[in-house]
This record gives sequence, C-alpha cells and structure tokens, in this order.
Amino acid sequence: MAQKITIEPVTRVEGHGKVTIHQDDNGKISQSRLHIVEFRGFERFVQGRPYWEMPVLVQRLCGICPVSHHLAAAKAVDVIVGVGPEDLTPTGEKMRRLMHYGQMFQSHTLHFFHLASPDLLFGVDADPAIRNVIGVAMHHKDLAVQAVMMRKYGQEVIAATAGKKIHGTGAIPGGINKHLSEEERDSFLKGADPLNIDKMIDWSLGALTFFKDYHKNNKDLIDGFCEFPSNHLSLVRKDGAMDLYHGVLRAVDTEGNKILDDVDYQDYFKHISEEVRSWSYMKFPYLKYLGKEKGWYTVGPLARCNTVDFIPTPLAQKEFEEYKAYTNGKINNMVLHTHWARLIELLHSAEMMKDLLNDPDLMTGERVAKGTKTNEGVGLIEAPRGTLFHHYRIDENDQVRMANLIVSTTNNNQPMNTAVNLVAEKFMTGQKTITEGMMNAVEVGIRAYDPCLSCATHALGKMPLEMVLCDAEGNVLDRKIK
Repeated sequence: MAQKITIEPVTRVEGHGKVTIHQDDNGKISQSRLHIVEFRGFERFVQGRPYWEMPVLVQRLCGICPVSHHLAAAKAVDVIVGVGPEDLTPTGEKMRRLMHYGQMFQSHTLHFFHLASPDLLFGVDADPAIRNVIGVAMHHKDLAVQAVMMRKYGQEVIAATAGKKIHGTGAIPGGINKHLSEEERDSFLKGADPLNIDKMIDWSLGALTFFKDYHKNNKDLIDGFCEFPSNHLSLVRKDGAMDLYHGVLRAVDTEGNKILDDVDYQDYFKHISEEVRSWSYMKFPYLKYLGKEKGWYTVGPLARCNTVDFIPTPLAQKEFEEYKAYTNGKINNMVLHTHWARLIELLHSAEMMKDLLNDPDLMTGERVAKGTKTNEGVGLIEAPRGTLFHHYRIDENDQVRMANLIVSTTNNNQPMNTAVNLVAEKFMTGQKTITEGMMNAVEVGIRAYDPCLSCATHALGKMPLEMVLCDAEGNVLDRKIK
C-alpha cells in the first residue's frame, strides 16, 4: 500500500527541516525531498542599513557559524571601502585568519563528536535514547571530555580575536579592531594541559586515528552507505593549495576535470545562478554553463579535498595523501567520507593556528588599511560547511540596496536531496514497516553535510506561502496559496 513517510524534525542539525518520502504500492520510493520549513529573510531586511553594519548584523543568522558570516561580510565590505583581499595589513589578515581557523576548529569538533559520532559509536539503528551526545558522555567519557575541551579552545581563540565567542565585532571595514596580547598568545601556545595548541594537534590526530580505525572495521557502512557522481566547488589558493580564508573559485566534475578554472570570485555571478522550487525555502545553485540539471555541485570538506592539489601544513598533508590514495587519486563521492575529510581539516586548522600564534604580526602593526570607496563588493570564505558567498551593493547614502547570500548549506541543497533519495531507496524499498532506524539512516545522510538550515533560508524571486485553516478535528476548512 502506498504511504508517505515524514521525518520531522531532522535531528542533530542546526535549524528546522523535514523530510518527506513517498512509497508506492509496490514498495518503491517514488519521491524524496528535504524541505526547509523556516524563512529568515536576511537578504531583505538588511536593505536600508549602513554597509558598515553588515559584518555584525548578518552573523545573527546563526549561533553556530557566526564567524563565517562575520568574515565573509567583512571581506565584501573591504571591497566597498577600496581594500581588496591583498590590501589588508599583515596584522589585519592574520588576526582574521586566526579567528577563522578557531571557528573551523570548534565547528568541526562540534559536528563530528557531538552530532555525528553517536551514529558511529552506537550504530545507525541504535536506541535513540542512547544514540546522542548524552550517550557519548555516559559510555565514552574520555572522548566526550576531549570534544568539550577542543571546542572550548576554538571558542577561546574566537573570543580573543573577535571580542566574544558568539557574534563578535573583531573584523571592521578594511581590517581588525584589536591586536592579540602576549598573555593571550602564551595561553594558547603554552596553556595548562589540555588547553594548549600542541594538545589540540595531538587530539586532532587522535580523532583521525579513531575514524580510520572505525572505517577499517566498518567499510561496508562508510564506503557503501551513499555514493553518487557530483561536481565539487571550493576556494583554492592560487597555487592550488587548501586555503580556507581566501582564494580563487575552482570546480571539478566527477572525473576530476576542471569546470571552473580558478576564477576571481568577484565575478561569481557570471558563473553561478540559483533556482527556486516551490517546496523549499532554500535555493538550488548551479553553474550557469552546465544548466540546472547538470550544473549543481557539492561544497564542504569532501569538495575541498576533491578540488585542492595539496594542504600547506605537514601533518594534514600527510593525512591528505593517505586519504587520496584510498581512491587512487580519483574524485571521492562517498558521502560518509565527508567525516574523514572534515577531520583532516580539523588537523589543518590546528596547525594553522599554531603557525599564526607564533607570528609577531598578531601583536603589533597597523590594523586597518584604507582605499577609495566603491558601491559594490563580494566576499567569499570557506565556512565549515562549505563555500559562503556575501554580495552587497550600496547607494549614494551608504545604505545597502542589494544583498545576496549564497550560504554553504544552500550550495549543498541538491546533493542533500540526492542523498536523501538514495538512502531512502536503499533502506526503505520493499519495507512494509518503516522503523526509526531506517528514518535515522536518512538523517545520517543529511548530517554528513553538517547542514545549517537556518542560515540557508533566503528567498530569490517569488516564494510560495500556504495558509491552511482547520477546525478542532483537523478538517481543512480553507486553503490559500500566495
């Protein structure tokens, strides 16, 4: 008998979403969709605000990745005040980078240990009363303590560079508003165990060892869970290295061919467009020249490890080489390998923080650069979840008149929907009884992308609004669609 399966809410992700899966009379999956059911509208209500407010205002999109929005907006505003990415002072750039790598470190820690590890430690179909962060704390105390302390370290780095842990004010037009003090630097480099950078590097290596050992014993799950061909997009440094703060836009197809060849991201709109569909408050980006059907792409850790040529820190590069060797250098489209790539980035972020903390430019030097103001700017950054776009245009009164945000999770909209459908087909086809474990398997596919659903809810064009009036028994009395 045909049935509709609804997963609401999707758990262990940031924001609100649901999944609907339709199973036909023969038990086959006929349709699967990830629905984003909330709408934030930041692109609209920032209009009319002074441009210099953007780095502080737009980070209110999220309490998990505010630094990413803060810095992407700051980079866009830099362009407006005539300061390109290469024009920042050494102090301005390095303080921002330290802030950003602190954000990458704490966010990747949060996702892997708190949100993803319960499925690995207890099993996809384990009792949900245990399969959560409390279960991890009860049954794997050392791992839970490690996760808390790693996230605390990243959050303290953010506080020292941005002014506070959440919704800081460190990045300003053309630079940064403070230096790092010697006391702050020394506490991060040589703080009491475990809150020092060497312990963070050791624990990052330990997290990779944990995942690789798990993978070795559970290859059927990690390799066979979900895989599909995809294009991949990210920023890369001009020499092809991983650079999570700045770079040029590169995209590769599922065979590894470059389909977007290191272009200046100020021109992103020449290459990327966005589609609106009636059933979601999240857009569907795609590469224009490939079109809507073939031009969608994946962003985030898996994509970055597919687009970059190397990682410019030694320990992460060694792990990257092992990771690439597993697929013989070919593009990796195995969805759960995103966790492996994420942990490589965790290690890279720790190494980058150590290098930056040993740089004297953090504690002295000019903080702000100046230039000639223009009326438009684009800022891109590699957020934990993937490439993040901020684009603003201002008028003669310095007020924002156009804002376009393509958020990391928005870029992953089509890949997540594809994963939902494939996992549903794998676990639910022919099943007359749908178990909680089967539904969690669908969520596992979504969680691999570490989606931030509240960040991603922005409108382009006409979005549908449906209002339903029901009586006390739930009978529909009236329905209006706008």
